[in-house]
Amino acid sequence: MIPLSMNIDRAAIGLSLACAIHCLLLPLAVVMLPALAGTAFGDERFHQWMLLVVIPTSAFALTMGCRRHRNFGVLIPALAGLALLTLAVLFGHDLLGDDGEKIASLTGALLIAISHLRNHTLCRRSQCDDCDTRNE
Repeated sequence: MIPLSMNIDRAAIGLSLACAIHCLLLPLAVVMLPALAGTAFGDERFHQWMLLVVIPTSAFALTMGCRRHRNFGVLIPALAGLALLTLAVLFGHDLLGDDGEKIASLTGALLIAISHLRNHTLCRRSQCDDCDTRNE
């Protein structure tokens, strides 16, 4: 049975991917489909809602994973990524401009995804190690 933290890691990776796709494709989509600019995807609140989902999801998955594999180094890129995403959401446009906000968001999402991939790999390896030691 797959541990809950591994499933949440997968969900968090998906959220990071959705964030990256949103940041990369939304400007093109808004130019091509002006009606999209008036939807929730074109609204700054979309970033806030995404952050409200990403923070607890990442915190839960990474905490559970770290308890399993005891490698707390996976938290470093995650914390840096969450800090960048928070900076981009709260102050990005005013402080960094459009391009800086996108770069900060994409970099933050990438760091979070890398951390979750590493966490997922370590959890899977830890689960296999647990199985191997029981069968000896």
